[in-house]
Amino acid sequence: MDDTAETRQIAVAYVESLEQRDWSRLVTLLAEDVVYEMPQTRERIRGKSAFLQFNTDYPGDWHLRIRHVVADDRLAALWLDVRVDADRQDACVWVEVGEQGLINRITDYWPEPYDPPPGREHLVERW
Repeated sequence: MDDTAETRQIAVAYVESLEQRDWSRLVTLLAEDVVYEMPQTRERIRGKSAFLQFNTDYPGDWHLRIRHVVADDRLAALWLDVRVDADRQDACVWVEVGEQGLINRITDYWPEPYDPPPGREHLVERW
C-alpha cells in the first residue's frame, strides 16, 4: 500500500473510531505527541492522553459521518457531517500522518468561531 492509500485508511479509521467510541482503536492511530487544534476556538490539545480525555468527556449525543475524503501522501482532508443532539453542521478535518504511520496532527475547522464550552480548560491551551 502506498502512503496516500495508507493515509486515507488511517483518516477514515480515525473518524470511525470516534463515531463508534472505540477508544482502544483510536489510541492505536495516534502518536504520543499528537497535536489537536481548533482554530475557531483557538484551542490546542497536546498529547494522546489529553486528546483521548477530551473526546471521552465531550458532552452531548454527537455523531460523525464522512461525506468526502481526499488524501495525498501523508496528508488527508475530510468533510464531515456532524450532529450534536439535534444540531447539524459541516466540519472539515485536516489529518497529518507521520512516517511511523501514526496521526501526529489534527486540525478541526468549524463554520464559525465560537466560545469553547466550560469544563475543558485543564486539557487545552488557548492562543
